Amino acid sequence: QVQLVESGGGLVQPGGSLRLSCVASGSISSIYTMSWYRQAPGKQRELVADIRTGGSTRYADSVKGRFTISRDNALNTLQMNSLKPEDMAVYYCHAANIFYHYWGQGTQVTVSS
Repeated sequence: QVQLVESGGGLVQPGGSLRLSCVASGSISSIYTMSWYRQAPGKQRELVADIRTGGSTRYADSVKGRFTISRDNALNTLQMNSLKPEDMAVYYCHAANIFYHYWGQGTQVTVSS
């Protein structure tokens, strides 16, 4: 079992920055990928970024060059710069091993002036 707890969401003006953090506990050695997803009202949940064991990363086209994902053992962070109103959503931390997918409770990111 893996438990995920996110933090760092909030209100930011367009062009601002936020850092989201996700702390994993439990069987963290079994995790081979950690990711951030987001879901805006009325839209499907979408992948924002992921990072695999070994350090390879992948980003949604809409956030390339603005967001950076990193992982240090149990801590997964998403640095979000140059935020836009369309980035506003609930952001979810996700982790996977060969058996299961795990989700955090979500953290709200609001981008508004």
